[in-house]
Amino acid sequence: MFHSFMNIVSLWALPAILLIILTMGLIKKVPIYEVFTDGAKEGFKVSVNIIPYLVAIIVAVSMLRASGIIEMTGAFLSPLLVKFHIPVDVMPIMIVRSLSGSAALGIFSDIAHSLGPDHYATTLAAIMVGSSETTFYVLAVYFGAVGIPKLRYALIVGLIADIIGIILAIGVCNFMFA
Repeated sequence: MFHSFMNIVSLWALPAILLIILTMGLIKKVPIYEVFTDGAKEGFKVSVNIIPYLVAIIVAVSMLRASGIIEMTGAFLSPLLVKFHIPVDVMPIMIVRSLSGSAALGIFSDIAHSLGPDHYATTLAAIMVGSSETTFYVLAVYFGAVGIPKLRYALIVGLIADIIGIILAIGVCNFMFA
């Protein structure tokens, strides 16, 4: 019963929201089409403004992957990683996740493809990808798009949240799957 109710809600939620917005716009005599096109123009300007930030992040992630520094860091930290039951294969996700979600998903895909879906490293990598944020991407793109120059506290809080997410992912995975 609940499942069928949720199916109905999910099917009609978006059309209902659109209908409510259009109805409220008509009631308040808002020029709906003009406001919509103005918003689209502004959105296009924002997307053009964030292109340099996106290019910088893509280049940084590509340089890290191509230089081999991610693999060297994993090899260097492998004794510590083994002590906490962390496969070396997930080290690249720990490094890249704060920079780029698509790079982290690419690394996760490589892990899942090479080790298989039931491997502990694949499970840990999936939990890590789902429990952390692309902090530098958010700061560069969203803060850059709206012109917020002071990032210090947001960066600190974002990195602390990423570290806590990784630690909790390791703890949950060790508790449930090790």
